[in-house]
Amino acid sequence: MTDPAPPVVGLVGLGAMGEPVARRLLAAGYPVVGFDVDPARVAALAAMGGTPASSVGAVARSAATILTLLPSAAALADVAVQVAAAREGKGEGSTGTLVELSTLGLADRQAAQQVLAMAGVGMIDAALSGTAVQAARGDLVVYASGDAASLAACGPVLEAIGRSVHRLGAFGSATITKLIANHLVAVHIAAAAEALQLARRSGLDPAVTLAALVDGAGTSRMLEVRGPMMVDQAYEPASMRVALFMKDIELIESLAQAVGTATPQFDAAAGLFRATFDDGERDRDTAVVHETVGRYRRPSTGGRR
Repeated sequence: MTDPAPPVVGLVGLGAMGEPVARRLLAAGYPVVGFDVDPARVAALAAMGGTPASSVGAVARSAATILTLLPSAAALADVAVQVAAAREGKGEGSTGTLVELSTLGLADRQAAQQVLAMAGVGMIDAALSGTAVQAARGDLVVYASGDAASLAACGPVLEAIGRSVHRLGAFGSATITKLIANHLVAVHIAAAAEALQLARRSGLDPAVTLAALVDGAGTSRMLEVRGPMMVDQAYEPASMRVALFMKDIELIESLAQAVGTATPQFDAAAGLFRATFDDGERDRDTAVVHETVGRYRRPSTGGRR
């Protein structure tokens, strides 16, 4: 007997993260049907061997498991309505599962979950830890939370897009974990930017210093991933744009405010990202905070040079 063919997986959102996720699924043998509001991205999916869809509803009618990678809460709300309408009354015992992988607020996910539940569609709260470059090489970590049966059913799909999957319990746990992970990302990028500027101003060769730091006790994934960009002072193409990361910054601040936790190191890092955004570096990679740090001196007044 031969193993059954992998099920069709739907994908809504084929942008910076959606495109490499689609490639990983196709490489694992999953047929992928996808939609994006940008026709060029849909055409790119077809070129890599996926099946283009004309709408969110067309994706939902073709696949019981649907992954979403969306830019905003409004987009998620719209997609939830369209998926619910397309899957309602399918009469298949299970009307499918939507796996939400974007970085959005928990309240927005819970609202989408309620819309989907009225049509009998399950929802997994999930998130991806890593950049688009990491996604392309299968180096993502997947956080997932929700109903245990749904998590088990979607497990093979999630395993196909990342190097590990962490099942974190009740719905919402993945979103909170991702925000905490990005708290560390923000702090670590700012720390790497500061350390490499200290190396430059001390007269050290940044490339030589980076190699030594990465091999030592002070290393971090952000130093390894974004340190080379800082050394070369080249921040395009961006694997995470400053403008997009500001959404994460605001979500983390809201979480900390809601639970009453002080975040002094994160607050300092957030200030650097805001200064970078205000300086017009919105579309460059977050590693460009290295340049923001470089515009500061350390006089007694603490001002800018």
